[in-house]
Amino acid sequence: MDIFIQHYKKNMAGRDYAVGDIHGHFGRLEHAMETIGFDPGQDRLFSVGDLVDRGPQADQALDWLALPWFHAVRGNHEDYAIRHSLIGGVDIENYRSNGGGWFLDMPRTRQKQFGLVFNDLPYAMEIETDNGLVGIIHAVCPVPDWAQLADALGSESARMQAIWSRERIQSLDETKVKNIHAVVVGHTPLQEVVALGNTVHIDTGGWLEKGHFTLLDLGNF
Repeated sequence: MDIFIQHYKKNMAGRDYAVGDIHGHFGRLEHAMETIGFDPGQDRLFSVGDLVDRGPQADQALDWLALPWFHAVRGNHEDYAIRHSLIGGVDIENYRSNGGGWFLDMPRTRQKQFGLVFNDLPYAMEIETDNGLVGIIHAVCPVPDWAQLADALGSESARMQAIWSRERIQSLDETKVKNIHAVVVGHTPLQEVVALGNTVHIDTGGWLEKGHFTLLDLGNF
């Protein structure tokens, strides 16, 4: 995987949305998309990662990633699958306790198919909007300046922060990330959307019984 950041030009035909962690609940996501009138013919949906584990439809992730209007960064749960299927060394009990049983129980050849697709996911995306560039990353931007991110992600430490860290949300850090209009993240389930500086946390637990999916219109904030 050579591309750390995937860039997307402004959507001239329709709207662009970001969605929080999906965790195998694609049916619920479809319902949420219907409520906003999502049009796959012209709209795009950008995922903050964690497509899989915990939910009953995790095996649909590859089908969604093949859709021309759906784009995702990798989350820590994709990282579990990549490491287990392509690298090894995953703590099996930890992986299973975090919802990875569906993956561990499938044939090794199928595991590798998922791992290879997930390994092609970027760590970050940036989307052009009327208000400026919007970044998407799973957990946190590991550097104070978005312009430094591509170089920083050459470091394994920065990549792990990008998909695992909860430091910003736990410390309620309102420092703005420079050279970006906003950074949209997931990873930490919250009852409502929380903006800290220009970092917007949108995992509102659509995969939880009492949660809901937030579909953030990237052109309107």
